[in-house]
Amino acid sequence: MSDFEANYEKILEVLNEVEPKSNFWHPIRLPKLTDKELISISLTSEYMRIDREYQLFRTLPYILLSRIKRSIYNRRRRKFLPFIERIRERLSDRFNEFEDCFIVDSLQALQKLTFKNM
Repeated sequence: MSDFEANYEKILEVLNEVEPKSNFWHPIRLPKLTDKELISISLTSEYMRIDREYQLFRTLPYILLSRIKRSIYNRRRRKFLPFIERIRERLSDRFNEFEDCFIVDSLQALQKLTFKNM
């Protein structure tokens, strides 16, 4: 089992706890990957700092790679951005439930802002 597959399985497990629905849209044809599996791939690639589509599709295990094409992945991922944000908020609420002190890495946030402005 690859690192990507192990991380994907763990993220999918947590998503199943947070969000009960597997599909958010109801297309005419049923896709091979559920919406939650596609969101899990997207979150796993962000977690592993895979920022290029080419690199993502090289690291995807064959089990997932055989179930989705690049163009479909990109189209569906863009469609699910509001759902991904809602899931992130639920996860952060879940993590922050017992916390009363937070550490903010302002240097990393500043670096992200300067790279976007360049």
